[in-house]
Amino acid sequence: MSHRKRSTALALALAPAFALASALAGPAVLLAAPAARAAVVDVAYACVTPIGDKSAVSPIDIKAVKEGAGYKLTMSFQKGVSSSPVELGKGAMSPSAVIQVGGAEKATVAVTGPPNPEAVPANTPIKITDLSGTYTPKKSGKVTFTAGVLTIKALGTTTTCTPGNGPGPSLELDVTGSGGAPEAPGAPEAPEALPQTGPTDSALALGTLGATVLLTGAAGVLWLTRRGGRARS
Repeated sequence: MSHRKRSTALALALAPAFALASALAGPAVLLAAPAARAAVVDVAYACVTPIGDKSAVSPIDIKAVKEGAGYKLTMSFQKGVSSSPVELGKGAMSPSAVIQVGGAEKATVAVTGPPNPEAVPANTPIKITDLSGTYTPKKSGKVTFTAGVLTIKALGTTTTCTPGNGPGPSLELDVTGSGGAPEAPGAPEAPEALPQTGPTDSALALGTLGATVLLTGAAGVLWLTRRGGRARS
């Protein structure tokens, strides 16, 4: 048999095995992929600033990366919100926000970010740096992450921006909760601390009594000695 014929026969013989391996590997890859759904959501912020109320719309993106028992959340703003009547120098603005968790459990996650890396000109929408924080689920199931209140601190002032359009979740994720060690059913409560009356206190009492007797004995010896001295004189 020629080399080409032997190669063809070997390929035909191994084809079913390759097909079976592919069929088995396919579902495994699908099962390993995290069950998540992400979307960039337009959030209409109503901002209360030191110079009056302002409004702005920014698309918000929220991502999650597994870290140990929790997830690192990153909240990104694709457009600037609010503005300042004066220029904000580099590092003059500090942002923070809250991410609302819904679904399998209700919670809030505080996220913060670095100050503005560059100066922000006056009357220019303020670009918010990426904000991040850690979420550790306590319950298992499908949870959602939605943009919450944004806070901007700059030049000694505070601007609060609240989503006014009831935005939908930017991320939906299947999580496994950490749970917690349940309390043993019917476990008795710890008794209140009571005064100790055991051997330690007895020894202490005996020691005190012994010291008293010893002192009394020494005084008696001293008195007898003095009395004896007087008798002899």
